[in-house]
Amino acid sequence: MTETDYFDTRWAELLPVGRHGGSGGYRRFAWTREDHTLREWFAGECAALGLDLTLDRMGNQWAWWGNPDETPGVVIGSHLDSVPDGGAYDGPLGVVSALATVKALQDSGFQPSTPIGVVNFGDEEGARFGVACAGSRVISGAMTAERALGLTDADGVTMAQALEKSGRSTDIGADPQTLRRIGAFVELHVEQGKALALMDAATSAVAVGTDIWPHGRWRADFAGRADHAGTTALADRSDAMLDAARFALAAREAAARRDGEQRCVATVGKLDVVPGGVNAIPSHVTAWLDARSSDEALVLGVIDDLKRLFPDALREESWTPTTRFDEALTLRVRDVLGPDTPMLGTGAGHDAGILANAGVPTTMLFVRNPTGSSHTPEEFAEADDCHAGVEALTAVVRDLAGEPR
Repeated sequence: MTETDYFDTRWAELLPVGRHGGSGGYRRFAWTREDHTLREWFAGECAALGLDLTLDRMGNQWAWWGNPDETPGVVIGSHLDSVPDGGAYDGPLGVVSALATVKALQDSGFQPSTPIGVVNFGDEEGARFGVACAGSRVISGAMTAERALGLTDADGVTMAQALEKSGRSTDIGADPQTLRRIGAFVELHVEQGKALALMDAATSAVAVGTDIWPHGRWRADFAGRADHAGTTALADRSDAMLDAARFALAAREAAARRDGEQRCVATVGKLDVVPGGVNAIPSHVTAWLDARSSDEALVLGVIDDLKRLFPDALREESWTPTTRFDEALTLRVRDVLGPDTPMLGTGAGHDAGILANAGVPTTMLFVRNPTGSSHTPEEFAEADDCHAGVEALTAVVRDLAGEPR
């Protein structure tokens, strides 16, 4: 079986898992039945490749070819969870490509001089508990165990309860031993935009990542008074939804004032409404804001504007400053792939960024997305481009894990 056949077969195995029959998108949330199925699939594939599977203190899965406790290894991989009704490629493309890379190297008779690891990070999207990259944040110490365990989902289930229900330990926390095992991390990911698609057709289907934009999530709470939607006069209402609507518009306007040569975006994409009835005036609305820019000061300017308008409402849930990938590693990867390989920054957050901020030498590869869409069922990559991604990742790992230059 060629690495192309291997990739196509494994990709087909994953496609039905967590796919919603109505939207066509994926609902693969942390510590759910779908998540369990994906983790079992990953464990089975790693066993078939003869890799040694371990779990860190957050339940992230690491599969090793060689002993990383003797020599830190080259790690590849990504995540398998999704946003609500997300696409098939965000995360799983990196995991399946990593497994296909190991298969290709093994079939070629390659003997690594440095251990090679494949990782499946848990809860990267933060779709269930609201904080992105929870798996890598906890083991790197960027988020405390206490905060992680206390996070709640839309049904009021805490992460601690979800872990217990799924048979996982709640003894989570920073895991410096796991981080010491990583000599370099290269995360392959579908491009979440169409910069590659807009380039000349002859341009490589793969780009090398340079940095991740600063980005954060904030929660805003607005209080009102519940009442009957039909019998309460407009003048007598205290409608929390009106403040939430003003907040969403103000966030958009604050970002638009700064959006130009340097991109700046702000999105209110989630609301929690109490009591939540169509015929009831909202007594409380929680809105979640996502704000990003290629310039850190622009994001912080948006937040300052909103704090002036809503001084008691806003609370930071996560913040990641500009993350620049390791320059030497990034240049070496580009050297392997060729001088014409595009270099791209990204507005999307990744586990690679969390590890980079923790001091791990890190970079990324991006595979062309002709739609430019992500976090939707329209997210896509051509099969040939996926195969090109595997070929590129294989060349990179062969170089990094081979004999020293």
